[in-house]
This record gives sequence, C-alpha cells and structure tokens, in this order.
Amino acid sequence: MLNTKNDITIRDICAADKPGWENLWQQYLHFYRADVSPEISEKTFSKLCQKQELVGLVAVNDQGQVLGFMHLVYHASTWSDTNYCYIEDLFVDKSARGKNVAESLFNEAYKQAEIRESSRVYWMTQEFNSSARSLYDKIGQRTSFIIYSKR
Repeated sequence: MLNTKNDITIRDICAADKPGWENLWQQYLHFYRADVSPEISEKTFSKLCQKQELVGLVAVNDQGQVLGFMHLVYHASTWSDTNYCYIEDLFVDKSARGKNVAESLFNEAYKQAEIRESSRVYWMTQEFNSSARSLYDKIGQRTSFIIYSKR
C-alpha cells in the first residue's frame, strides 16, 4: 500500500512512526478540544499498527517525517452486502497543508476501500472546520444527514 507523489509517500502506519504520529495526534486533539487519556492514545496507536479493526495511514516526506495521518474503520452495514469504510480521523501538519497531502491520503483510502470491497467511504467534520470542508466539497459529496450523540 504505497503511494508516492511529490516527494510524499502514503503508506500504512508502523511502530517507527509513533513519535511523529503522537505529535500530530496531540495537535489534532487540541484542535477538536478533545481530552483523550494517554492510555487510550497508546491503545489506539497499537490498534492502528495491527491493521485489523483500525487501519492507519501516514503521509511521510523523503526524510521519513510524518506529515499527516488518516485513520480508517471498516464495518458491516445493514444497507449493503459489502462493508463501509469510515474515515474517523484526518490531520495534516500545518507545514504540509496546501501540498496535496490530504488529497493523497484520501486517494490511498479510496484504493484500500476498493481492495476491501467497501461500497462506501464516508467521514464527518465539524461545521466550523471551513478549511477542511473546502477540500471535502471537492473530493466528496455532502449528505443531508445530521449526527446525534449521547455519552
């Protein structure tokens, strides 16, 4: 699962990516004002590397620096005989924005979803995330669904 474009490589996450991933993960959590314990972050990274219930993709430059990540969740659907691919998390370092890193991560996610015979790739974002939404409006189709949640 290797995709190279403009000195950026998109590949599956591995244990050696942990320091770079952790740095971006903390920035991502800060952006969304989320409080995730170190234990949950550790478990998440471990699951991403196992590539079973969670799949992690990273964008790295030619020095191996992690510039972005995307976390995929494959799940069954009651509306389809194939699975769906949910993009739960996406984050690109500020220094790498505007350089097609997010688009490259999406392209790899689409390829992997096709290999796994997923009939849908979907994601969500917060309404105030206008910079991400400008990209999403180009590469996806906005739906009319409203998400509710209860803790």
